[in-house]
Amino acid sequence: MTADSDSRALGAFLKARRAQLTPQECGLPETDSARKVAGLRREEVAQLAAISVDYYTRLEQGRVRASVPVLTTLARALRLDDDQQRYLYELAGRSDAHPRRRRSAQRLRPAMRRLLDQLTETPALVLGKRLDILAWNPAATALYTDFAVLPANRRNYLRLLFTNPVVRQLHQDWAHDAREAVAALRMEAAADPDDPDLAQLVGELSVQDPDFRTWWAEHRVNSASYGTKHYRHHLVGDLTLDCDTWTSPDGSGQRLMILTAESGSPSHDALRILTSWTTRQPTSDRTENLPR
Repeated sequence: MTADSDSRALGAFLKARRAQLTPQECGLPETDSARKVAGLRREEVAQLAAISVDYYTRLEQGRVRASVPVLTTLARALRLDDDQQRYLYELAGRSDAHPRRRRSAQRLRPAMRRLLDQLTETPALVLGKRLDILAWNPAATALYTDFAVLPANRRNYLRLLFTNPVVRQLHQDWAHDAREAVAALRMEAAADPDDPDLAQLVGELSVQDPDFRTWWAEHRVNSASYGTKHYRHHLVGDLTLDCDTWTSPDGSGQRLMILTAESGSPSHDALRILTSWTTRQPTSDRTENLPR
């Protein structure tokens, strides 16, 4: 094949593949408007892959050569299996750049588990890459939501902040907290910009929430290691909590997020009441579906 024919074949493959997918399969919201084409629209694929619509359009039209990072995010957005990924790379003339292997699961460190077990009146979460929630204690369940009922691959702090009504309404200043969380994810993205799971998360939230699209485009960064959270809980009312995040020294990227209140304060008393209502249960680390 010539370079031109390869480009046309790549475009045809992309077009055919997106026609095979439904918005529901890709986590996109349903719309009432009738679809002129089967499957996904170009703009939906572009958003899922975190690339511009113009760039994706030129790819389908064979007017631009895809880079390896773009191929990686497209493979994830279009739900390609291993054979389809190899075919995609071949068509793009990138057969020397093998698709990234499926990443193994993030596993909770034993030391983090022990810390969670010992924090009985303090809400605490263990966050992994992309702000995935790897584990939590009963106090965190009482404050936020029942993480155990969520599919493992949906337990992500940022995703819940934007898409879970209970978690969203908990934050008195949701816009401030959500924007800071987006900036924290931006900081993480610099460490692994080609992460296809990060691209999928960004793509899904970009489609679902205009605020996320705006804030992600700002390129603000924030280490988010400490701060103050203002919550309004439906059971105990207003809570002002200090939020501190401690990074594991082993290079795993795991962080322990702890929420505390000043001793003797109304928030401290409310937090004690809230956690006293929670039946003690084992800390969970069901991460079998969470890639590295």
